[in-house]
Order: sequence, then C-alpha cells, then structure tokens
Amino acid sequence: MEKWNNGKVTTGKLYIVPTPIGNLEDMTFRAVRVLKEVERILAEDTRHSRIVCSHYGIETPMSSFNDHNAAQRLPMLLERLRQGAEMALVTDAGTPGISDPGLPLLQAVIAAGIRLEVLPGPSAVVTALSGSGFSLARFVFEGFLPRKGKARQQRLAAIAKEERTVVLYEAPLRMAATLSDLLAHGCAGRGAVVARELTKHFESWHRGSVSELATLFQAQAHKGEMVLLLQEQSLPSPSPEQAAEMLQQVMDAEVGLGQAARQTARLTGVSRNQLYRLALARRQAEQQRQERASGERESLDQPSGHDDV
Repeated sequence: MEKWNNGKVTTGKLYIVPTPIGNLEDMTFRAVRVLKEVERILAEDTRHSRIVCSHYGIETPMSSFNDHNAAQRLPMLLERLRQGAEMALVTDAGTPGISDPGLPLLQAVIAAGIRLEVLPGPSAVVTALSGSGFSLARFVFEGFLPRKGKARQQRLAAIAKEERTVVLYEAPLRMAATLSDLLAHGCAGRGAVVARELTKHFESWHRGSVSELATLFQAQAHKGEMVLLLQEQSLPSPSPEQAAEMLQQVMDAEVGLGQAARQTARLTGVSRNQLYRLALARRQAEQQRQERASGERESLDQPSGHDDV
C-alpha cells in the first residue's frame, strides 16, 4: 500500500545495510533493527547472509539479488517499492555498492525517486586505510584490477603514477602476480601494505616496500581476503623544458598560447610567465629556422652566372 506523510503520498524505502566483513560483533544495533523491521532482505548470496541473520535472530524473508538475476528481478522490486514496501539491501560482507552486484538496484531506486536510507557500517576499504598508516588526506579506491591484457597494463601504469594513497582488492592467488606487475611498472621502492582477513581470527598486516612484499608473497602462498594499499608519493616535477613540450602539445590542439600556458601551468607547476616566454622563444626559433631554410632554397634556385659551352 502507498503510505501517507502529512497528506502526501510517498513510496516505500530501500535501506542500504552494511554487514560484518568478518567479525559478527561488528553489526550495529541500527542495522539489526532495520533488518528485523523491513518486509524483505535482498542479499548477494542468501546462504552467506542467513549466517548473519541467524546470529542475531533476524527472521525476515530473504531473496537473492545478484549479477545472475538482477535484470529479471529489478522491475518487480521497483514496483513493490513504489507500492510502499520497505526492503533492505545487503552484500556478502561490508557496505553494499562497493565491488558487489547491488549497484543496479541502488541506481534504479535513485532514478525512480524512491526513498533511500543509507546506514554507516563495516567496510574493508575504510578498515584497511585506517590501519595502513598512510596519509588519508587524499586516496583513491581501484577495486579489482582487470585480470590480464591491455586494460590491466593501463590500470597498473596509471596506479604507478598516482600520487594519492591507493587501495585495491586482490584475490590471494593473484597477489604475488600483482605485486610483480607493480615492480615492472617502477613501484619497487613504494611503501605498501597487504591487509589480510580483516576483523577475523587470523587477521594479519604485511608492511614493507612493493619489492619486499613481492618477495614475501612469491615465496609463500597466503589465503584469505586481501586488501592491497600503496603509499602516497610525490612525483618529480617536470623541468621547464618538459613543461614547454606539454605546452606545445596543448597548442597543437588549436588552443591559443595564453590559454595553453594557463592550462600547462596548472598541470606542471611551472609559472605561466615562464611557459609563455619559452613558447615565444620556441616560436621565434622556428620562424628563424624556416627563414633560413627558405633563403637556402632561393639561393639554390638562382642561376650560377656561367653559360654552358
């Protein structure tokens, strides 16, 4: 049924409910209450979510919502929510929407104007970042890397150049290969942490450089859920000459000198006035080169002044 609020018809509501990433004691009072009160729980894997619900005496009906059935179930779920139903979305562990199949439902609910309530709670990303000891003023989450091919190499190359703290997920059997790939992209000395089995009985933290951790994980296989973090870094600033090359590339895209100098200054840290002077000097040198070349051609085209006999 439709619900009424101060005389206005409202829809139902979807709750985003985080669940423990390992330790069942990390469930919040609010999360337990919501899961007991909603009409239905939508779970990535009902077998996994029933363990959590059983621990807290939650007997709410449960349905799966994952990559295999999302397209089929989404219209029906949206209709029930429009009719006033209140449901909760959970993932196998942690916060829904982060590297799990619940995102299509969340996006559809937002697009349809259905009420949404998000509960704070456990997250492997935040837990790993908090214990990393790295700067968290600026960080980037990369999720799971592509397993192979050009897409994987492009992501790794971008990560190697990333100045912010980087956090990503990796399967235990691929951790050694990923660390080796980061070595190949020039990250040998970059600080790194592998957080394994977070909040569980055998939780462990492995700290060192990318090179040291690559050696560790190549020598010994490790099991369990893992999060890999790379420390923030300061990349060397480009020289004025390199900045001038970048400026020329911007100008080649038919951008005026003044605008190109401003854009390149923001990217490189080299002053706009210095870039402007470098660009003018290059332009003058190119004009002089062309004038000399033109003069040499004209000289070759002049008759020698001797008649053939």
